[in-house]
Amino acid sequence: MAHRCNSILVVRAFVLFSLLRYPGGYSCQDLRTSNFGGIMAASKSAQLFACNFEVFGRVQGVFFRKFTAQTANTLGIKGWCMNTKDGTVKGQLEGPLPQLNEMKHWLQTKGSPQSSITKAEFSPAKEIDAYTFSSFEIRR
Repeated sequence: MAHRCNSILVVRAFVLFSLLRYPGGYSCQDLRTSNFGGIMAASKSAQLFACNFEVFGRVQGVFFRKFTAQTANTLGIKGWCMNTKDGTVKGQLEGPLPQLNEMKHWLQTKGSPQSSITKAEFSPAKEIDAYTFSSFEIRR
């Protein structure tokens, strides 16, 4: 639901921008195809976001960091993760919002096959101008 709401907000913002820039307006067909005179609609997915996370439960000694790195690399997420002295796994994620949200969902609900997640906490996602990391790494 949140993804759909974000998409609607992006379309509304783009329409407002388009009306200010191109006073003639656009048809409903233009809105559906998102092609305004050869200019593609702006997309939230092109923007980068970052957030911190901490996962609680049985997440150490069950290859949680390894599976986290594999999943992040599959989704194109950059950042890092590490075990803590408190028995949790914490880290940072960077990527486009849809992939970031998918990674957050994976951390909350799936994890490694032998893990048992009791909760996952995330800082609010903040927009960033560029990646800080070149890959996703496991820190020790």
